[in-house]
Amino acid sequence: MIEVRDLHKAFGEVRAVDGVSFVARDGEITGLLGPNGAGKTTTLRMLYTLMRPDRGNVLVDGIDAAVDPAGVRRRLGVLPDARGLYKRMSARENIDYFARLHGLDPATRTSCIDALVRALDMADIIDRRAEGFSQGQRVKTAIARALVHDPRNVILDEPTNGLDVMATRAMRAFMLRLKQEGRCVLFSSHIMQEVGALCDRVVVVARGRVVANAAPDALRAQTGAATLEDAFVKIIGSEEGLAA
Repeated sequence: MIEVRDLHKAFGEVRAVDGVSFVARDGEITGLLGPNGAGKTTTLRMLYTLMRPDRGNVLVDGIDAAVDPAGVRRRLGVLPDARGLYKRMSARENIDYFARLHGLDPATRTSCIDALVRALDMADIIDRRAEGFSQGQRVKTAIARALVHDPRNVILDEPTNGLDVMATRAMRAFMLRLKQEGRCVLFSSHIMQEVGALCDRVVVVARGRVVANAAPDALRAQTGAATLEDAFVKIIGSEEGLAA
């Protein structure tokens, strides 16, 4: 479980995150939505300890990221906005390198990589160099790298961005599999159909604050909107109107 408590982060005079709080629970998929510049990416970077908040706390399975960042990282699998593969290494070598960083022994590394190759249908690319990979192949490799240490909490930043239809369907199925395994899945997306189909709960961030936090159906009911996209537009429009 991931708990976010009153997070704040400023860059000079700009308050990128201004008191964000929410909980992402085990066995659920939680969506983090917001317009560009809302503070989503900054929030995610604080969750996986790339940035330190100015104020507030991040707890992963009860561990405070400020007290034990290494312990938090061991419990997180992260697909960041920048995939960052080593192009001269094969997919297997990329994944194995991160497995070594997590301290996995050789037998465990082999077993975990083989399981991920099957789960993500990577047999055709696992021993190819990453240079020249398609977007879908890069995302598969990055996700396998993020999950090689079998974390119970998974953060996915725009996991289907740039994927074709078949790769997108496969990614959504994989996310549902993570949920069925009882993991905590937190992901950001701009695709409302995807959010509505996958998420148990949606957290909407605007101007660095949480402006809505509910199940997709509840957001539609609260706003009187026919679709989640319409509900999102109404929520963001109301927030912008109040700020004007």
